[in-house]
Amino acid sequence: MRIRHFTVDVEADGPCPGLFSMVSFAVVPVDRPEGAFYRTLAPISERWVPEALAISGFTREQTLGFDPPATVLADFRTWARATLGADRGVLVSDNPGFDLAFLTYYCTWAGFANPFGHSARRLGDLCAGLVGDLRATGRWKAWTTTAHTHNALDDATKMAEGFRAIQARLALKAPQARA
Repeated sequence: MRIRHFTVDVEADGPCPGLFSMVSFAVVPVDRPEGAFYRTLAPISERWVPEALAISGFTREQTLGFDPPATVLADFRTWARATLGADRGVLVSDNPGFDLAFLTYYCTWAGFANPFGHSARRLGDLCAGLVGDLRATGRWKAWTTTAHTHNALDDATKMAEGFRAIQARLALKAPQARA
């Protein structure tokens, strides 16, 4: 079994799962970004915060017409199984506390365990450790070309670029085997 990394981004209409709804999410394989999963979902809650929803660029009326969450989550489960195969997937996010909480809540709500488990890596912390400066949590963004748009697919794609840049910089720092 090999370990594969996937970036995840969630857009929501409020600060926490259960009370509020996930509007959209994307999971991008770092090693194969063209194989990403992205969907929008209709709300599961009557509650929503207009300012939070506005960040996603969608209106409440639009979200009410999105796909039923049960359908989206069934499709996600099928995609994750096919994409992971026998591999172990590790999620990476700029804000895993938020993104993983929503994704895990929705998977549980749909009746299955999150296929990526219950932990994730924070991209900013990886970057700060790499450069040796705990304040440099956003430096990875300068190593990418995709814009941060608050579209879940764009943002997860940007994170995948950042993670690949961190991997490349780590490879340069790795001790070389002696001949």
